[in-house]
Amino acid sequence: MGVKRLSLFALIWICLSGGAPFVQAASLINGAGATFPYPIYSKWFDEFTKTHPEIRFNYQSIGSGGGIRQVSAGTVDFGATDAPMTDEQKSKSKVGLLHFPTVLGGVVPVYHLPEVSGEINFTAEILADIYLGKVVRWNDPKIARANPSIKFPEKAISVVHRSDGSGTTYIWVDYLSKISSEWREKVGIGASVKWPVGLGGKGNEGVTAMIKQLPYAIGYVELIYAEQNALSFGKVQNAAGEFIKADLASLTAAAAATKMPDDFRVSLTNAPGKGAYPLASFTWLLIPEKIADPVKGRAMVNFLKWMLHEGQALAPLLAYAPLPKETLSMAEAAIAKIRY
Repeated sequence: MGVKRLSLFALIWICLSGGAPFVQAASLINGAGATFPYPIYSKWFDEFTKTHPEIRFNYQSIGSGGGIRQVSAGTVDFGATDAPMTDEQKSKSKVGLLHFPTVLGGVVPVYHLPEVSGEINFTAEILADIYLGKVVRWNDPKIARANPSIKFPEKAISVVHRSDGSGTTYIWVDYLSKISSEWREKVGIGASVKWPVGLGGKGNEGVTAMIKQLPYAIGYVELIYAEQNALSFGKVQNAAGEFIKADLASLTAAAAATKMPDDFRVSLTNAPGKGAYPLASFTWLLIPEKIADPVKGRAMVNFLKWMLHEGQALAPLLAYAPLPKETLSMAEAAIAKIRY
């Protein structure tokens, strides 16, 4: 009773004196972009705020194209993309933007074939011809030749692709364009392309849902989405002629075979060397060079430093490969370019 009376007297005193209990509000940092790294970013933001409760992150998983547009317009504090910005995109941005690689991931061909239990081998030619509408049935001779031990059903292939601007799409078509001259000439490279055939799903989440619902479908998603949703995914032929399945070792091999430029804008698809998965990629955070709010500026710098150290240890738990040591050193040095 005495405690309740004391609390009531304290409240009356605060109201009469015009005072109020002091509560420090957390700074909210808004970001938007790629769905490809959404699982690891969600984990990172949650873990970082446990030791930095004064910071909160709000990240909208809307696709790389949306992330580039929003951070370029200055409507979010940072963006995220799996497709490095082009020179044209950078020149049109209202703010100077820095690319920071975060982890390595892989895009995998996923499929829904009730009659087939084994892993399917895919060449770039097969994948390009499926998405060009030239290979339309699962028992096509091109697929059969790459998979002599598998009996395929005479079923039409349901092709699924991304409907939104997507870094996952960029990685997919970047690989196809390096191998197939017909793809390069008719469709080309980009986060959004004019698809010759197929149905669109929004985000890795949308494509995943469509593959699960459509028997005899094929699509492409980031590795973690395939693993978390128990989707079948195949091996892809690399530059050395090997059929490679995406895993941490094959993603790391692709990065090891590729030289990192100073601005971190690089393609890892069809990387040379044995053991390299051909649909590997870095994914990037897009950070303004000049951050007007010093509180947010300090928070972003602290987060980047944490991400390059403690955060990397969490990557393998979600099927992402950590950054190579050389890339880590380059990224740490690049943090000094951020001004606030």
